[in-house]
Amino acid sequence: MTTVHRSAPAPLVLAGFVAAVAVVAAVGSLAATQSRAVYSGLTQPPWAPPSWLFGPVWTVLYLLIALSGWLFWRTGAPRREFGWYAAGLALNMAWTPLFFAAGAYTVALVEILLLDAVIVATALVFRRRSAAAAALQLPYLAWTLFATALNAAIVVLN
Repeated sequence: MTTVHRSAPAPLVLAGFVAAVAVVAAVGSLAATQSRAVYSGLTQPPWAPPSWLFGPVWTVLYLLIALSGWLFWRTGAPRREFGWYAAGLALNMAWTPLFFAAGAYTVALVEILLLDAVIVATALVFRRRSAAAAALQLPYLAWTLFATALNAAIVVLN
């Protein structure tokens, strides 16, 4: 599909997507100040990754999420088509406070199941206009599905 020219310069819009995702990451970081202690204090399945892995993985994923949104924006998609993307950011931002700050593991599990569905919907919407934007949602979906399984195991084991 051809790129529709918008009034804002593309690099500025990319910076906006990165900033929006950075806000999500910052809220998660603020809510997870005790995450290593909480995580290590939980009974975990044998396949649980070490706590140090989450930061690097999420850094890469957040960059892919921002790039995905920007690529979709470049197609000239109307604002209403960003609804799933925005909902995904909001749900992503809510999970860490629910799980780590509130210790609401079951509520966090329900919430992350919603996030999984929203990521799928986002990828499907993005695919209509940009295969690349949709493809960049897939690593996010894969990791979130893994996190869902980990969250479910933690609910069962604790």
